Amino acid sequence: MFRDRRKWLRDTRVTKDPRRVPVATAEENARIPGLVIRNGRIFDGCGTEPFSADVYIEGDRIRAVDKRVPLDQQVQQIDASGMTVMPGLVDLHTHLSYHEPDIPAATAQSVADGTLRALERMRFYVESGITSVRDAGSHADIPFRLKEWERSGRINGPRVFAAGPLITGTGGHGAERLDVTSPALGKVREASGPTDWREAVRGAFKAGADVIKVASHFSAPEVQAAVDEAHALGLRVMCDAETHYIEWAIEAGVDTIEHPLPRTDDAIAMMAKAGVFAVPTLIPYVIIFDERGGYFDSTSRRFAFSKEDNLEVVARMHRSGVRFGIGTDLVMDWFRYLPHAYITELELMMEAGLDREEVLEAATLGGATALDMQDQLGSIECGKLADIILVEGEPDRNLRDLAQLHTVIRDGRIEVYEGQSLVPRCRAKAFPGVTPEDI
Repeated sequence: MFRDRRKWLRDTRVTKDPRRVPVATAEENARIPGLVIRNGRIFDGCGTEPFSADVYIEGDRIRAVDKRVPLDQQVQQIDASGMTVMPGLVDLHTHLSYHEPDIPAATAQSVADGTLRALERMRFYVESGITSVRDAGSHADIPFRLKEWERSGRINGPRVFAAGPLITGTGGHGAERLDVTSPALGKVREASGPTDWREAVRGAFKAGADVIKVASHFSAPEVQAAVDEAHALGLRVMCDAETHYIEWAIEAGVDTIEHPLPRTDDAIAMMAKAGVFAVPTLIPYVIIFDERGGYFDSTSRRFAFSKEDNLEVVARMHRSGVRFGIGTDLVMDWFRYLPHAYITELELMMEAGLDREEVLEAATLGGATALDMQDQLGSIECGKLADIILVEGEPDRNLRDLAQLHTVIRDGRIEVYEGQSLVPRCRAKAFPGVTPEDI
């Protein structure tokens, strides 16, 4: 059973992540100027029809959503006339440090190069309106350090919710050919036996994990031990599994099942009953089947499937009432397909039977819920964190309008304006004998 720690915290200020560690008042938020978005068409993500209103942001929080917010003229304002103002998008399946094609193993394993690769990806995501990403496995402590830097405002990019290393059985998914020459070295943790699986979860938690990722193969007792330990620590579990492993994972209590891989109708019914989210990641398989003709040479993909089979799995889950989040799993250099890869993922979900409102819910509040951050993110409501995008057009009527991104506000800061990333000037530290007017 997932142990929700919020009831113990009351009004305590905590970190903006599922770990919910008590913190002192963050000084950087006091320095964020007030901001009002005027004249926008508000798609609030709460299921209401879009409406005209202003949105007032103070610090990192949404403080008012009203027809006309009266404010001092010195408060920064953005005129959103003709634009849709909506919650930032969520991508639940990313790999920020993933290697690119044809680079040497030493470069792929380099923490320095991996960090630079991740910084480039973060820019692609935020410039696509994606304000939160769940990192499903990256090298060493890269995602944890990036999370700290973006949280303190030292770098631009989406919120990072990091899993740390992928935990799998010896020779399981991600570890089929793992050795000292593998590009994946450092982002996969092989474990054997329930005790070792439990220890792997504890190690990820110690490193800073916001979520635990497990992958088949595993035994039923192994995945049960991992889920029990994660839930006791207050963390949710994402699972890359297929065929009978999915049923073992659901029985163990995992929170999300990744990918559109084969599963029985019984497994889908179990997902719906238990409230397990599906994160289909259809787009990488489209790329794989189009570019390579199939998914070959992997002992963790020993089954027949296709683009059509994948859509059919999603359709069956939708008919059964399974909830969805959106993940793209853009490995290699596929992140360069953004934002169109993300939009195509939404369109594929519609092809599988979801309507436009359902896919936008999956991309916003659904993603926030899968992250265990639904009380903080995913909708435009007073008191929530100010992760907001302004889009030229009406994405609730035409998903392709999501490509017409104008502004991204993340944590109350404008990070993208008129489609361009903004990097604020460094704030100089006061030097003895130099007044602020001299700087």
